[in-house]
Amino acid sequence: MRPGALWIITMSGIFTVIQSSVTAVYLRNMEDFISAVTHSEDLNPRLSLLALVTSLCKIADQSDNITHDFLGSSDNRDEIHYKNNSITEQLNINHSLSNFLNQAIHHFITDAHEERGVVLTPDGTTIALAPLLLGLESGLRANEDSNQPHGFYLLPLAKNLGLSFLQFWNATPPERLGPDGCWDNVSAPMIFTLSGVPSLATDAEVQGGMDGAILGKHLSVVNCSDIKLSTLLRSYYSGTMEELDHVSDTHLRGRYRRHNFKKITNSFLLQEKVADALHSHPQQGDIGVESLIEKGIKEFVLRYMECPAIIPRCIWGAAPPQVPLTPLSPPLPYLYIHHTEIPSKPCLNLQMCSKNMRAMQHFHQKGRGWYDLGYSFVVGSDGYIYEGRGWTWVGAHTKGRNPVGYGVAFIGNYSTHLPSHYDMELVRHHLVNCGVSNGFLQENYTILGHRQVVATSCPGDSLYSEITTWEHYKDTDPLWTSAVTDMT
Repeated sequence: MRPGALWIITMSGIFTVIQSSVTAVYLRNMEDFISAVTHSEDLNPRLSLLALVTSLCKIADQSDNITHDFLGSSDNRDEIHYKNNSITEQLNINHSLSNFLNQAIHHFITDAHEERGVVLTPDGTTIALAPLLLGLESGLRANEDSNQPHGFYLLPLAKNLGLSFLQFWNATPPERLGPDGCWDNVSAPMIFTLSGVPSLATDAEVQGGMDGAILGKHLSVVNCSDIKLSTLLRSYYSGTMEELDHVSDTHLRGRYRRHNFKKITNSFLLQEKVADALHSHPQQGDIGVESLIEKGIKEFVLRYMECPAIIPRCIWGAAPPQVPLTPLSPPLPYLYIHHTEIPSKPCLNLQMCSKNMRAMQHFHQKGRGWYDLGYSFVVGSDGYIYEGRGWTWVGAHTKGRNPVGYGVAFIGNYSTHLPSHYDMELVRHHLVNCGVSNGFLQENYTILGHRQVVATSCPGDSLYSEITTWEHYKDTDPLWTSAVTDMT
């Protein structure tokens, strides 16, 4: 840690104080935030879950009129008791802990496009804490009052979306939503820099809002008396794939965010809630606003509900290409399915998948003399797809066909068994639909196994047998058939 650090929270929740007269630098990962929450709970054993969450929202000036406008105020005795005291006194915490929580929760973007108030979760996702906590608060308030409007849990997210759509109308930024960004150091994250001009609904804000909606809806219908915030967050963000194999309540896991967010909403409900959230922001031309919201929601649904979550290169630790890559000319007509064979075992968490990605890239660059990792995308067994050369750059995955198709590899050897159903669905439906909707894949694209165009056993007998049942698979190669026809 560089000079100027005031203190950090270690993984065990022990607070180390380093005196300094300069400024404070904090690690920003979910484990450290959960450790801070745990410490606050230990210092305030009689504080209710609602009072704790409300205080965390207020500690960084994140109190929001959404809960008052739509859910009403709470008569929770803990909240009333602490109402007239400072937040630090309310939580019975020292200045250092209060300062850390403020830094962790208070969301804003600097002139240098650094996004503050965001944390890196163990599975590689970056989320903003403010919309997450507001979603939790709305669910807890609804738990006390069952007469709440349908979709109340979407309101914190809807407000950010609505304001971003209005920003697009008034200021015309490049995008209504996003962008994502990169951390300075994944092992010890401190600075998260966005990859482009920010909207008012960055990826981190949207992902925090989605998590807040999922957990808020859950808290609205369960007995919250014995729930600790730290336990809820740790279970949601830190559950491993091995653990998920043995539990049925998988909707309370961050890695299934997109899949499960679709279960609690739809485009019509989202559109309605965005319109509700903007009731305090009147604009001229209501018809224009409605059209703007409709277009924005279509973009949101595609980006965050239909497209799969993709771990960017900067998260898995990619080395840069050795030379500038050649751009593709989409939409392309082909998708080629591979397995990596080596590594032969599926990777079940970000650390192992990232290690596999770096090893494959090193082998492709140093062992085979390629400019970069050859695949366009790689599928882990941790619920995520990993970015290789992506949608826009020619790969090195299928000899003779790289300029006309994308190469998607499943980590593992699938000669005798299959990837998980969930992982295959990520490619079979979500990745290809995303590619078509965004203009990267042709609507009538063809899926082929690597072995159909190159003398290889890839993608393994079992996986190849499986993809022959997929829509858009063809047992003959149209490109080869076309070439033969041209020669005759």
